[in-house]
Amino acid sequence: MLQGYGLIYFGNDWYAENRTSSHHVAERLAHAAPLLYVDSPGMRAPQASGRDLRRAWRKLRAALRAPVAVRPNLWHCTVPQLPFRRVPGVDWLNRVFGRWAVRRAMRVLGGVTPISWFAVPHPGFLAQQLGERLCVYYCIDDYAAHPGVDSELIATRDLELTRRADLVFVAPPALLEAKRAINPVTRFSPHGVDTVLFGQARDPATPVPAAAQDLARPVVGYFGSIHEWIDLELIEWLARQRPQWSFLLVGHAAVDVSRLRALDNVRLVGAQPYRELPRWAKAFDVAIIPYRHNRQVANANPLKVREYLATGKPVVSVSQPEIDKFARWVEIAPDREGFLHALDHALQNDSPAAADARVAAVAGQTWDNRVDEVSREVSSALARKQA
Repeated sequence: MLQGYGLIYFGNDWYAENRTSSHHVAERLAHAAPLLYVDSPGMRAPQASGRDLRRAWRKLRAALRAPVAVRPNLWHCTVPQLPFRRVPGVDWLNRVFGRWAVRRAMRVLGGVTPISWFAVPHPGFLAQQLGERLCVYYCIDDYAAHPGVDSELIATRDLELTRRADLVFVAPPALLEAKRAINPVTRFSPHGVDTVLFGQARDPATPVPAAAQDLARPVVGYFGSIHEWIDLELIEWLARQRPQWSFLLVGHAAVDVSRLRALDNVRLVGAQPYRELPRWAKAFDVAIIPYRHNRQVANANPLKVREYLATGKPVVSVSQPEIDKFARWVEIAPDREGFLHALDHALQNDSPAAADARVAAVAGQTWDNRVDEVSREVSSALARKQA
């Protein structure tokens, strides 16, 4: 469907611990067309932490290198932006440098006709500036609601990109009508899931990591980044209510988790390779989604619920519009007492048949199917432009 085209794909950090829809979609699009994946750091200002400073230094060094092949038909490059956009001259510098750097990197695609694809809004000033036949905005989140960003500025970039794009995809249904009011060529494209990968959690041959083998059962598990939108107070309260249970948290902690570390029945193992997550999930007796109630969460289409279901594990979650749609397979908790009751219920009522039902609930929602649907829409948009 995309023969003769090449994709310039602006996405989240390629080397991030968490694999987002930005990564999953890019990897599969590269099966159909050569793809240049452009890391564009700078949506939020780096903190003074050693981790952030190391990442910033790595990105600046990478910006001087030629694109690197990271998959067949997929190249990666970094075009960082200075995050201090309100300082006079910085925005102009980002635009000039960004356009020059991306055009230079595009040479790896050869003589194909380019399509620009934005999975993040802040480099959107390059939309329709790269000689592309088509510009796609694949909006996977309410970016202006993210912690640590300049909300007003990111909202402006998001609006401008929505207007400029020839085709807009929206993953969170909560944003669909607002986007469609700005750009009528807006389509709903929910997240997918790697059912093969997460299905490994059910495979008897899949080993549980050593750090999870000695935990007292049952094990209440979570995988994913631990950020401001995770309700740490809820996790602490649950752990104190059930001191005989183990709570296993897998992911980088971007916030203070010292109160959780102080609890004997809570184990934090830090960031783990994405492809290792099924091994950790195999150790879970029940998986949890302990989100806070805020704008970012309300407007999200959580990838995690599909990944958990694909493992077959029981799932307990706070109420959230998109997760609530899975209420047939997920225990939805209205408050912390309800969350504890739901954990008890999930553990007492699990069965092989229930696990099969959870896996079946997401069996057709694979990333391959999602990208096929998106590719058909892109082909139709190209045909309309050529007509």
